[in-house]
Amino acid sequence: MKTLVTGGGGFLGRYIVEQLLARGDEVTVFARGAYPELEQIGVKLCRGDLQDPEAVARAVAGMEAVFHVAAKAGYWGTWASFYGPNVVGTRNVIAACRRQGVPKLIYTSTPSVVASSHDRAGADESLPYPTHFESFYSQTKAMAEQFVRQANSDDLLTVSLRPHIVFGPRDTQILPRLVARARAGKLIRIGAGTNQVDVTYVEDAAQAHLLAAVALEPGSALAGSVYFISQDDPVTLWPWVNALLEQLEVPPVTKSIPLSLARTIGGVLETVYYMFKLKGEPRLTRFLANELALSHYYDISRAKQDFGYRPQFSMAEAVARTVEYFRQQNF
Repeated sequence: MKTLVTGGGGFLGRYIVEQLLARGDEVTVFARGAYPELEQIGVKLCRGDLQDPEAVARAVAGMEAVFHVAAKAGYWGTWASFYGPNVVGTRNVIAACRRQGVPKLIYTSTPSVVASSHDRAGADESLPYPTHFESFYSQTKAMAEQFVRQANSDDLLTVSLRPHIVFGPRDTQILPRLVARARAGKLIRIGAGTNQVDVTYVEDAAQAHLLAAVALEPGSALAGSVYFISQDDPVTLWPWVNALLEQLEVPPVTKSIPLSLARTIGGVLETVYYMFKLKGEPRLTRFLANELALSHYYDISRAKQDFGYRPQFSMAEAVARTVEYFRQQNF
């Protein structure tokens, strides 16, 4: 099968690429940068920007399935920095798929599209989008997801996956930033420390994309649907973080502040950064405070039922493989 992966040079995207190659697909990656290591393993690289509709159309031409993984992630940035890649980029991918007659579009969304200031314990896909967003990332990904869902038709079948807190070897964002803050003594527990969250091992997150693509057929339950993806084993966040840090020989988190105070601090920092147009990102925002203090884990029964998703790795195996990788990197 001829497949295109947008953002195939990124963390999750690269695992999807590798699994597609392993099953025998002819894989093209659409990305802004150069990835000679991908070309060395047989991937065709098509360089361009998601906000350039003609570049996207050229990349999509002749594909049998498109995995749209690329996105601007993070909890801080301007509206334009998120809206361009996440919304305009996704609309360009949809338009290109229609124009080029691509039959399947598999979109990488996020549970952040339903993030709120309340616990989300065992929620399923019936959970509505919030009426107010405290993160441009969440808001623009929610907009993009809705465009993908609305685009589903007999000519273009679409499905959206929401893997939660993807971790594993080659992670360049979540774990490295966590460890850096912990080593600097800047990582502070928010809330009581009893909140449970879902995490997803990267190889399982990638596998979910391939399974969904196979099952996405006319008349299937997947067409136009969204699915939560996780390890199906919620962790108590702060003890889990401390256990990871301990295995990486990093001091544990011992300081804590209440969620209400964290949200107040986050709100003040957001205002200061916006008013004075400060570079970088604040150490805390209201959205980040909620995510670190509240429970957010989801029922993945629909993914199990509709396309047979089951995590291949236990939580213990996933953590062990991740820790071993970072130890080898002298992390």
